[in-house]
Amino acid sequence: MPRWESDAQGRLERAALDLFESQGFERTSVAQIARAAGLTERSFYRYFPDKREVLFAGDELEAHLVAGVEAADPGLTPFEALLTALGTADEIFRPRDFLLRRVAVVAANPALAERDLIKLADIADALTGALERRGVEPGEARFTIDVAIAVSRRATSRWLADPDAALADLIVQAADELRRAVAPTR
Repeated sequence: MPRWESDAQGRLERAALDLFESQGFERTSVAQIARAAGLTERSFYRYFPDKREVLFAGDELEAHLVAGVEAADPGLTPFEALLTALGTADEIFRPRDFLLRRVAVVAANPALAERDLIKLADIADALTGALERRGVEPGEARFTIDVAIAVSRRATSRWLADPDAALADLIVQAADELRRAVAPTR
C-alpha cells in the first residue's frame, strides 16, 4: 500500500485485528502491524502508544455517552437518562463485523480483557461526573451506572448477534428484564 493512502489509523486497526486473529496478540509485533498496513513503525506510534491500544483507541464512545446524559431531558431519572444515552451508542460504533472480531480477540487474551475493563471503568467514571452534574449523589451515581452498564452489556451482546435488531430496543428489553427480575409482578 502506498504511504499516502488515507485512513492510516483505520488501516492499522484492521491490520492489527487480522494479525491478532491469525497469530495471536502475544506473537504480533508493532512492526508486523505497521508493515501489514503499509506504514512504518513510526507511523504506528503517531496513532497508538502500544499494540494493545490499537483496539481501544479514542474516547468517542465516552464523549458520546456523556453528551447524551447531559442532553437528556431533566425529567428523566438518572437510570433513564443513562439508558437513553446507551441506546444511541450504535451511532458511533465501528462496523458490526469489526466489533464481533474484536470481541473474540479481546476474550482470548487476558491483557486485552484487562484493558477492556479499564476502558469501561474510565467510561463509568466519566458518566459518574455527568450524573453528578445532574444533581445525583456520587455513590448513587456510580451504583446507577453499574446497573446501566450491566443492562447495556446484555443488550449489546444481543445487538452484535442480531443484525436486524435496534440497540435502543434491546436496551429497553434488557432494562425490562432487570425490572422483572428485581420486582416480579404477581
